Amino acid sequence: MNFHVLTLFPEMIEQGLGTSITGRAMQKGLVGLYAVNIRDYAANKHKKVDDYTYGGGAGMLMQAQPVYDACMAVQSGLDKPARVVYMTPQGTVFTQEKAKELAGEEDLIILCGHYEGIDERVLEEVVTDEISIGDYVLTGGELPAMVVIDTISRLIPGVLGNGVSADTDSFMNGLLEYPQYSRPEVWRDKPVPAILLSGDHAKVDRWRKEQSLKRTRERRPDLYEKYMQEHPDAEKYIK
Repeated sequence: MNFHVLTLFPEMIEQGLGTSITGRAMQKGLVGLYAVNIRDYAANKHKKVDDYTYGGGAGMLMQAQPVYDACMAVQSGLDKPARVVYMTPQGTVFTQEKAKELAGEEDLIILCGHYEGIDERVLEEVVTDEISIGDYVLTGGELPAMVVIDTISRLIPGVLGNGVSADTDSFMNGLLEYPQYSRPEVWRDKPVPAILLSGDHAKVDRWRKEQSLKRTRERRPDLYEKYMQEHPDAEKYIK
């Protein structure tokens, strides 16, 4: 899968995603990351991409022309039109379900705003999806873009060392993940739950399901209520 990120700070995207799991995925050719500098498409010798807003107000606004030209340059090099995701606090809140949906794309263009945002006219022209990573405001769209790319990348076959890992993550089945333990067997007088040492896989699976439900009920009652409405038979796992 290829990610094309339209940004004023390409080095931020490249450095932020060039390590760990996403970095290895790029080295293996499982993920393509292309940071496109919007300034390269400015129509003036100073590479200026922002200006004052009509109607007054504080701050500067990214202009339509360089954003449009950058987006069209990327689209022209693709076999078919790609979805264009604009990172904005006004967008739909990003979820694991949205990540799974977007993971089915071959190419994804992600647009990062800055300053006071981007001229509305170009957003109407090129954007297909508006996504927010939460109800707060950041300096620019680069950090949210990296969150989205990291989340989607984990769902691409071969990216994770263990192909089953993503399947047990929180939110993948509508619940929070169960607690997990590693060596040593006892740490600071706290033992690993005995059932995990039993070797009885059926009992372990049942315990994990029970813990997942309990944790979701305690920490995210909204998710728990939705899950129980869709899976009323899950009550048998709650003691």
